[in-house]
Formats: sequence, structure tokens, C-alpha cells
Amino acid sequence: MPLRSARAFSPAAVIAVLAVSGMAVSLMQTLLVPLLADLPEILHASVDDVSWVVTATLLSSAVATPTLSRLADMFGKKRMMLVCLGLLLIGSIIGALSSSLVLIIVARVFQGTASALIPIGMSIMRDELPKEQLSAAVALMSATLGIGAALGLPLSGVVYEAFGWHAIFWVSGIFAIAMAIAIAIVIRESAVRTGGSFDYVGAILLSGALTALLLGISKGGSWGWTSTETLLTFGVSAGVFAMWTPWEFRSRQPLVDLRVSLRRSVLMTNMTAVLMGFAMYANMLSTIEMLEMPAVTGYGHGLSSLEAGLAMIPTCLTMVVLAPVSARITHRFGAKTTLITGALIMAIGYVARIFMHDTVTMIVIAAVIVSAGTAVSFAAMPILIMGAVPETETAAANGLNTLLRSIGASVSSAAIAGILAVVTLSVAGRNLPSLAAFQLVFVLAALASFIGALIAMAIPKAEFNDLEPIDPDTIAALTHTHEVTK
Repeated sequence: MPLRSARAFSPAAVIAVLAVSGMAVSLMQTLLVPLLADLPEILHASVDDVSWVVTATLLSSAVATPTLSRLADMFGKKRMMLVCLGLLLIGSIIGALSSSLVLIIVARVFQGTASALIPIGMSIMRDELPKEQLSAAVALMSATLGIGAALGLPLSGVVYEAFGWHAIFWVSGIFAIAMAIAIAIVIRESAVRTGGSFDYVGAILLSGALTALLLGISKGGSWGWTSTETLLTFGVSAGVFAMWTPWEFRSRQPLVDLRVSLRRSVLMTNMTAVLMGFAMYANMLSTIEMLEMPAVTGYGHGLSSLEAGLAMIPTCLTMVVLAPVSARITHRFGAKTTLITGALIMAIGYVARIFMHDTVTMIVIAAVIVSAGTAVSFAAMPILIMGAVPETETAAANGLNTLLRSIGASVSSAAIAGILAVVTLSVAGRNLPSLAAFQLVFVLAALASFIGALIAMAIPKAEFNDLEPIDPDTIAALTHTHEVTK
């Protein structure tokens, strides 16, 4: 196999392009959140129907992340990143040119698929970057999941106020075009591939199971947690998972290698990912809600959606700043210690949040502490995953970890919505969430963070603890083996 040409761009340029691309697709999580109060009037739909613009993105992300990550390992990581951005562009164009709820939901489905770019980007980093820069780069790329979500709140709010809601979709489309061009120019295609054929049956079964699960979680609050619809979705999910699991064990080329996923190091990391996803999203949602509560509640501050979004900027900057700090902790003490440290910082931050609510400044400071822990813990998880799986399964393994973080965030969203709807006080004839509701959310998030730290303590030493780029001879040998397999 002929050697590839030398890299035309520096590692710093590669890291910058991948990280900014990760932030761009992460924006999709919160892109329309500042509009949710206005969308029923804009789209002439009910509040419950409008909630699908968020639910659709969640579902498409869940389905696309493991599928596109596996395809990236098989057919090329750069290629699949460009596919992700192409789908984001399609969704952005549909949204920018539409004014009906159905088409906006279709647009959000396309946009949600782009989130698979993040685990694929981390796997490219493993293949391409020098060892001394890998930890910091992966830490930053992993943190983009939270950075983009936090940045999306003020950005979409500003664009909405200044240019209207269609402009938000045009902005996301411009991001998609710009990052696709940057990736096409700067990023080399990785030569590390997995041979064999794609597991279509496994992909269909997993997509169905995840769709039913997340549909039940996201809509259970409005349907009723004991309603026929909710119980049916959870039952369908359990049944399809029961079919998918033995299929994956029998498959020669599984979509998700469950034997690898059940290794203690991978399993413990993924269990922690669910809890960290829960805690991360609780910080974002509760901060926005608390800041927007009217002052007559006794604890709210009456900020507008735009003002509350701007107040979230320090949490975003904290994640950017602490990503390299996390890498240094990992380099000196190991990714396991970094993950435990981040989870404990989150727990401390949530304990502080129980008491720090008298001023906007106090709320922001407490939210920043939680964000600091989020940045540190999120940065450690892909390092642990990559240290426990072979190079040829990096994208798929990180895709599963990212998916589980998203599931944790979905559970968090449903739990918060339920608590804020039930633990209320009456203000001028309206039932609004009480301070006790937010404090209960903080207690649950603190427990999730602390339990995450305890689980992380059980993570053993990595089995594949060589995160150096693969040398050309190894690439040639791997490629030859996979060609023979084909």
C-alpha cells in the first residue's frame, strides 16, 4: 500500500477545524429553545405539537450516531463527517424555506443526524494526531457537545431577535457549508478501516428500540407516565432490544460489538456517561428556567429569553478553557482520575446550587462550577473508551458513549419537566415551579454526579492503552487484512 502524502496542515489546524465543526453540530441541541414560547403562534400549532421540533432532533440523533459512527469505521471517517454536514445543510435549507410545523420537524430530523460528527471527529484525532497533542484535542472535541449546546442559547436568541426565526436556519446552513469546506481542505481521510459488511438488521433493530425508548422518555410527561401510549413505547423498546441483543452477539460484523461494550472498562465508562449526561443537561435547563421565572415567585429574576441565554455564556467559556486543563490532569494522573474529579466537581456545584439563588451572579457562579465539572468529566470519557477498544472500532465505541450521554440528557429533560410541573406555587392564579422544585432537581443531579464518580472508581486499567497515531506499516497491515476479509 502506498504511503499517504505528508499532512499539508498542522495538528493545530486539524484540531481547530474538528472542534469548531463539533460545536456547530452541537448547536442543533438548543437551536430552537429560545423560540419555544413563540413557536405555537408562529407555526399555528399547539404547545404539545411544537415540542416535536426538539423531540425530532433527539430521536434522529439517537438513530444516526451509532449508525454513522459504524459506517465511518468501515468506509471512511472524513467521508462520514462530510455526510453529517450535508444532512445538516439539507435540514437547514428545509427549515429556512418552510413555515409549516411538519416541514420544520423534517428539517430538525436532518439537523439532528449531524451530531454523529463528534465521535467520528474524535476517532480521526486518534488516527492522525501526535501523541502529545491527542489528549488535549480529544478533551476539547468531547467538550464541544456541551459547549455548542450552551452557545446555541444566546446565539439563536440574538439571531431571532435581530433577523427573525428563519434566519436561525440560514445561520446553521452557513455553518454547515463553511465547516464542510474546511474539513474537505484540512482533514485527511484516515486509512484505518474495519472490513466486512454493514449490519443492516442490527441498525434497523437498534434504531427502532432507541426511537421507542426516547419517544417514551420525551413525551411521557405530556402523555402521562402510566398512559397506554407511554407504556406501549417502553414495551416496544424493551421487546426490540431483546431481539437486537442476541442478534449482535451472533453477527460476524455487529453494529455494536457487545463483547467489547461489556468489558468492565467500557461498561463502567458508559454507565457513567448516562449519569453525566443527566447532570449536564440539568444544569442547562434549570439555569435558564430559574433566570426567567418572574420576581414575584420570590426566587426568580424575570430575565427575558435573550438575557437568560446571554447569562449562559460564562458556562460555555468555562468548558472551552477547562478542556486543556482536563487534558493535563489526564496526562499526569490518568483519564480515570480525571473523570472522577469532574464528577465530584459537578456534585459540589449542585450542592452549591441548592443555596446559591438570591442573585443572577450567584446562579451563574454555581452553574459555572457545574460546567467546570462537565468539561473535565466529558473530556475524560473518550480517552477511557479509546484506551479500551481497538483502533478499528474507535468511532463506533465513541458513538455509543455519545449516544448514552444523550439518553442521560433526555431522561434529565423529562425528569425536570415533571418536577417543575408538579412541585409548584400559585402566583396570580398561575401555577409556577417553586424554589423547592429547582432544589429537588439540584439534589437529583448531585446524586447522579456522585454516583457517577463512584462508578468511575470501578473502571480498571485500559486494555488498549496506546493512543498514539498508528504508523504506516501498521496501517498497511490492517488494510491488507481487511481486504482479504472482504
